[in-house]
Amino acid sequence: MRVFHFETTNKSDGKTIMLDTLLSRNVLVVGGGGREHAIVDALSRSRSVGKIYCAPGNAGIAAQAECVPLKETQIPELVEFAKEHGVDLTVVGPEVPLSAGIADAFTKAGLRIFGPSAAAARIESSKDFAKRLMEKYDIPTASFKTFDNYADAIEYVSRHSFPVVLKYDGLAAGKGVVIPETFSDAQAALKDMLLDDKFGKGKVVVEEYLTGPEFSFMCFVNGEEVFPLAIAQDHKRAFEGDKGPNTGGMGAYSPVPVITAEDEEYTLEHIMRKTAAAMVAEDCPFKGLLYGGLMKTPSGIKVIEFNCRFGDPETEVVLPRLESDIFEIFCAVADGGKVVNAPERTDVAEGVKVPSSQLMPRIKWSSEQTLGFVMASKGYPGSYEKGFEITGLDEALSDPSVRIYQMGTKEVSDSVSGAKSLVTSGGRVLMVVASAETLRLARDKALAAVRKIHCDNLFYRSDIGHLVL
Repeated sequence: MRVFHFETTNKSDGKTIMLDTLLSRNVLVVGGGGREHAIVDALSRSRSVGKIYCAPGNAGIAAQAECVPLKETQIPELVEFAKEHGVDLTVVGPEVPLSAGIADAFTKAGLRIFGPSAAAARIESSKDFAKRLMEKYDIPTASFKTFDNYADAIEYVSRHSFPVVLKYDGLAAGKGVVIPETFSDAQAALKDMLLDDKFGKGKVVVEEYLTGPEFSFMCFVNGEEVFPLAIAQDHKRAFEGDKGPNTGGMGAYSPVPVITAEDEEYTLEHIMRKTAAAMVAEDCPFKGLLYGGLMKTPSGIKVIEFNCRFGDPETEVVLPRLESDIFEIFCAVADGGKVVNAPERTDVAEGVKVPSSQLMPRIKWSSEQTLGFVMASKGYPGSYEKGFEITGLDEALSDPSVRIYQMGTKEVSDSVSGAKSLVTSGGRVLMVVASAETLRLARDKALAAVRKIHCDNLFYRSDIGHLVL
């Protein structure tokens, strides 16, 4: 690790301030989807980062990081890898390793990690925990009741107006939410969740159905300190017109014009900061990225769900707008420091030599707007085939305002010629994102890029952003 010393001048009086800057830091990103590709991409722009590892990574990530053949759930092996390779910071993308205690294991080993403890990750891993927390601390959300018995759930739903919201209590990769329109549909969904254990053994939360535009409000959180990111909106349904089953997300954009500055301030003060304080009060303080899935209802903004990590596909449209050094932000949160959302730095006193580990970076966002389309395997979110060749990425990337984040891909070699090709290996395969002065122009640029990509087994929604465009 190299240490560089440089000087900066205090604007108020011209005095010189000495700062230590640590360069060539090693970073490990855990995960292998589009979200992790966006995180790796953001880290690659940091002046402090030298080597980036990603476990397990994917074909797209391999262009910016060294992919490590370790699964996100191989926590002891990931700890040893971080020790052996001098990893200065680990960033966890998916919820599964966080819920399994990866942050606890790294912290115990004396390793810096960005992500909440297993106890704090329950805000996503248990819908029941999250709902009870909100109920106890008066955080606005839909009314609910939790069941682990099929007959009791059926009896309750039979007396409920439709549509109704059914949520599997545990982790379900974004697919454990069903909104039945009829009692027979509710019966089938409850059978899947409580009798057939479609997502595993667990409970079901039955919620009041809310209406209004949804938005994603992600925040860096360190205990009771909360610092918001740019907001985004994703499209969860598989098909155009917001029809079909829920998915992990079929596209997203940022900012969200229907959400006002007043809405953002209310959400920050009355939901996100209140939730962070509640987690501290419950002796499971949150440190990392807290995601609020929210809805602007006729009766006010309410919580739909919380996640304990970066949203996907929202991260792919939010991080391209970040102008600050994300490595510094990750370290500040992981180390218990503050992140300053201010037009000017306020963290350095006159004449004081400040180590880089204590710098308080501010969060600055580009005025450009972003919109992205997810290209998914036909059949997703149900069963789908893999191994279809993808071409045209270079042509799609000829526009410098376009980024392509790979979500479910792998590189294969022809057994005879040895020629390499990119093929599908997951449900969501690519996310094509464009930046521009307006959302409409970003949409047009991203859609033009999507149409240059060729694969016999991919589909996408062409109406991403239709709620505001």
